[in-house]
Amino acid sequence: MITYNDIYEAARKERYSKQLQRLPKNFILDFANYLKEKKEIAMKEDDVFSDIVVKTKKQLENATTFFKELMRRRRRKILDLALIASETGISKHDFDNMFDFEKGLFEDLMRCLNDSDKKMSLILEGRKEETQKNELVVFKKDVEEFVDLSGEKMGPFSEGQIANIPKEVAKILIDDGRAEVLEHE
Repeated sequence: MITYNDIYEAARKERYSKQLQRLPKNFILDFANYLKEKKEIAMKEDDVFSDIVVKTKKQLENATTFFKELMRRRRRKILDLALIASETGISKHDFDNMFDFEKGLFEDLMRCLNDSDKKMSLILEGRKEETQKNELVVFKKDVEEFVDLSGEKMGPFSEGQIANIPKEVAKILIDDGRAEVLEHE
């Protein structure tokens, strides 16, 4: 079970350290239970002016503030780690101190940074990014007129007809078995 002091200490250590701090695996779940327990005590209406209720409400407010600060600082450190790792690599120690959802955030950030670097490299090399927006398909079945994702009318298309249509629409038609990609030779 987590205490007010545990929350305070975790926030304090994260604030004064450059490295991402190791927290117990159940820290967030324990914090959620702490909140639930303190809210139950704070909601006792028959003792609204009781010292215990007043103190509990203040602790609840402060603990929530400390927790938000803790998570905001951790997120900032993860952003910094992603920027550093995109240039140099990451310290295993830092990755070990992340919660699973923080690891997911880090990996998503790394993927975005790598994609951005690739796009910049293409521009620097004078090549345009290869983005094919349409797909050449052949219809396997008759398809009545429909509205595409941008609100434009498309079709009707008859079986065997070839069309160059937006990739998103082509995917839907292919998944539905109404069309297939026309193989290029």
